[in-house]
Amino acid sequence: MRSKLIGLFGLYLALVLSGCATSGAYTKADKRQAILDMRQEVLSELYRTKPEARTQIAGAPGYAVFSNANVNLILASFSGGNGVVKDSRSGKNTYMKMGEAGIGFGLGVKDFRAVFVFHNRAALQQFIDSGWEFGAHADAAAKANEKGGAVGGEILLDGITVYQMTESGLALQATIKGTKYWKDTELN
Repeated sequence: MRSKLIGLFGLYLALVLSGCATSGAYTKADKRQAILDMRQEVLSELYRTKPEARTQIAGAPGYAVFSNANVNLILASFSGGNGVVKDSRSGKNTYMKMGEAGIGFGLGVKDFRAVFVFHNRAALQQFIDSGWEFGAHADAAAKANEKGGAVGGEILLDGITVYQMTESGLALQATIKGTKYWKDTELN
């Protein structure tokens, strides 16, 4: 039993690391550019599906875009990813990473994107300086390329609106998770 769990964990790590790779980027500049390209693609998709988000982001003190890979193995859930926070006033980009672990019922693999819109400078600075953590999560996704669908949406918490969009995957989950975002020391 223990060897099966170790094997499943190894599979999880391989999936998460491959999903979080920055398009084969090797130099810091290449990695930063891959994240900026991902940001542009995600924002274009968000503006296409929720046009009102463009005005919201344009008027916000800042926003963040993350790419995440999530794996659910029966009673455990793990995620990893990277992204960038844009301070609208200074124009500065802060590159960040994210990690997540949880327990609860779930099965599947999902590749999703998240956009955070900060409605005040305090929320923006708090996110950059201390990261952010949050809890419970439930969703369903069955999507490959443009086919299929996913339940995602938007939520508002403490001066932050969060949009989530599923890129691909097959997952059904209801978990209690802890998510942490932190500065990427390599890219900043």
